[in-house]
Amino acid sequence: MSTIDLTLETFEETVLGEGITLVDFWAAWCGPCRMFGPIFDAASEKNPDIRFAKVDTEAQQQLAGSLQIQSIPTIMAFRDGVLLFSQPGALPAQALDQLIEELRNVDMDDVRKQIAEDEANNSSK
Repeated sequence: MSTIDLTLETFEETVLGEGITLVDFWAAWCGPCRMFGPIFDAASEKNPDIRFAKVDTEAQQQLAGSLQIQSIPTIMAFRDGVLLFSQPGALPAQALDQLIEELRNVDMDDVRKQIAEDEANNSSK
């Protein structure tokens, strides 16, 4: 599956969707981004059940700023609309494969329960 280019207008609807979405924040001038791009694209071909998306931080400065992207590449992973992973730096192929496997194995019922508990605790403060 090919990657999707995200914009400020399409970001939220894409990452809030059901399933896993991996987002690569990059720029054309960034050497590590150019090295990571083929790894990200290869993973998208191997995992057609996952949405792979890219955000060009030069073209989408407002989006990158709103997400506090300070270093590129940065990888974010969402599952069922919940941010589960965010890390600056290019990942080697094996690490990206491991991340994908971990995302598949997350118990989302447990994650939603933890979020609800955190929100309840924060609202009672």
